[in-house]
Amino acid sequence: MAVWIQAQQLQGDALHQMQSLYGQHFPIEVRHYLSQWIEGQLWDAIDLENPQEEFKAKRLLDSLIQELQNKAEHQVGEDGFLLKIKLGHYANQLKSTYDRCPLELVRCIKHILYTEQRLVREATNSSSPVGGMMDSMSQKYQQINQAFEELRLLTQDTENDLRKLQHNQEYFIIQYQESLRIQAQLTSLATLPPADRQLREPALLSKRATVEAWLTREANTLQKYRLDLAEKHQKTLQLLRKQQTVILDDELIQWKRRQQLAGNGGPPEGGLDILQSWCEKLAETIWQNRQQIRRAEHLRQQLPIPGPIEELLNELNSTITDIISALVTSTFIIEKQPPQVLKTQTKFAATVRLLVGGKLNVHMNPPQVKATIISEQQAKALLKNENTRNDSSGEILNNNCVMEYHQTTGTLSAHFRNMSLKRIKRSDRRGAESVTEEKFTILFESQFSVGGNELVFQVKTLSLPVVVIVHGSQDNNATATVLWDNAFAEPGRVPFLVPDKVLWPQLYEALNMKYKAEVQSNRGLSEENLVFLAQKAFSSSSNNPDDYRNMTMTWSQFNRESLPGRNFTFWQWFDGVMELTKKHLKPHWNDGAILGFVNKQQAQDMLMSKPNGTFLLRFSDSEIGGITIAWVAENPNKAGERMVWNLMPYTTKDFSIRSLADRISDLNHLLYLYPDRPKDEVFSKYYTPPLFNHQTLDLEFKSAISSPSL
Repeated sequence: MAVWIQAQQLQGDALHQMQSLYGQHFPIEVRHYLSQWIEGQLWDAIDLENPQEEFKAKRLLDSLIQELQNKAEHQVGEDGFLLKIKLGHYANQLKSTYDRCPLELVRCIKHILYTEQRLVREATNSSSPVGGMMDSMSQKYQQINQAFEELRLLTQDTENDLRKLQHNQEYFIIQYQESLRIQAQLTSLATLPPADRQLREPALLSKRATVEAWLTREANTLQKYRLDLAEKHQKTLQLLRKQQTVILDDELIQWKRRQQLAGNGGPPEGGLDILQSWCEKLAETIWQNRQQIRRAEHLRQQLPIPGPIEELLNELNSTITDIISALVTSTFIIEKQPPQVLKTQTKFAATVRLLVGGKLNVHMNPPQVKATIISEQQAKALLKNENTRNDSSGEILNNNCVMEYHQTTGTLSAHFRNMSLKRIKRSDRRGAESVTEEKFTILFESQFSVGGNELVFQVKTLSLPVVVIVHGSQDNNATATVLWDNAFAEPGRVPFLVPDKVLWPQLYEALNMKYKAEVQSNRGLSEENLVFLAQKAFSSSSNNPDDYRNMTMTWSQFNRESLPGRNFTFWQWFDGVMELTKKHLKPHWNDGAILGFVNKQQAQDMLMSKPNGTFLLRFSDSEIGGITIAWVAENPNKAGERMVWNLMPYTTKDFSIRSLADRISDLNHLLYLYPDRPKDEVFSKYYTPPLFNHQTLDLEFKSAISSPSL
């Protein structure tokens, strides 16, 4: 079903969010009348960060305007006449807005479509039995929205009280001026003859007494109004702090954790639109209350009345400043992380974003962001507020970028597109630590003011840990460091501490996540695979998964110590399997044709009960990134006896010459894929069509067939 049809069925807050996507920048009528055309275009095919894509965006803009004009021309009748004028106006408006910046139109429509799809998906999930997770999420969102509504009402209430206080104070000042005028008249009576003075003085004295009595009562009333208002502001700030804690310490931290797990192949962290809308509501509410407190302070200065109000207002002002400072500094985040394995002399990108930048009008004087690479020790010192000014651990080219405001999406961000690490300065390593275990981070920092230089903020944020390499051969071990860190880092940790050992099920979950992402497959690792990997990791022979549930694996076992009898680590072997599968075996893995995680003895046990010619594919134990074929056949040296044979492993080098499917096709003695599927049924769709009479390739059983080390 078209997204627009579903979007029109949204209700409540979701409908309000959808409607807020539209305005002069992109009228909702255009979305309605061109819905089919809009949803049929390849908006995602355009790279917004590549200026060379502008001509594609211009073509889409021209097509959109042409579609609008065509739609307008086909309108007939009285109602059609008005619509014809309106659509023609929108065509001119969009051309005027985006003709010089067509990429902004693409950005706008991508944002609209993404948000509509998300809102529809959330609405669909909440109405279907997906389980408690979606229910709890929608309940949490509802609580946040309810808190915002309560804050809105409180802020409106204090605004009304403040206006009432101001009105009463203005009237008080008028009456005070009246009392001064009466006093002046009484003073002037001294110049009059006694008879005239006695005639006029009693009335003036009575009037003065009345006014002064009123002023005394009203001064007490004003003081009470001020104290009541301050108490209400205290209540508002308490709720503001609580709401801000939920959004920054819960929701934003969870988003950052999802972003970190996405680095290991976890699901995408999701957009920042909801978080930004919440942070903007916070900023708006905080700023409104801050202005109210400042106005209350101005009224106090205008009419000082002895009492505790001065101290209360100072305390409120200090609290609201702390709240907005925490909001601004916490919402300066990295939207797109730099690569966590960072090779010197290689171009890389990153994006930082200020979630409240648009609401606080920071873009009116666009701030500049600077990127610096620092060591783990420097990151620790930075978080302790120790002086690390001008400290860095290397030189990054193109490391300054001005934040840009995108009006269509309301985002303020800096896109570093062409950074390059020119050099790196390594620290002294600890014990057995290698260069691929040393962690750095990219520090992004900026300074800007809000409220006409009322408040100046220095903001900083650290990237996820990066491991710097100088050669591609280091990538494997660097990826292990990153995987371990992403999987087992705790929120709020000291940079960049991770546990030295973890439970095997935790590690297995991380490996499964990484495997599915690298191989780009929904077929993850099964419980049988878990047992195989645990046997390899712990040099165990147990086939019971429960035996491994409470076992722990250390970092050294993972990627420092070689496996028994091998010259490679557990991770290096596993990474080799992933690389081989990703590059050459993905369709066969997805088809279930590769068992893979089976040792030689298991393969023998499985095949010996099957007919001759039955074979299976398993990853080599003896070689990184190798896969071997095991099959059952007669023993040529002993009549009537059968045995299992194993080919020498194929590697990436072999598959770059001839594919796995073609090699299986060439081997005539392979008949059935385990357990009993004819091989052509499984692999024929992947055979290379014969373009010429193919001479039989030398399949070289490599003299090492049935080698016990495979």
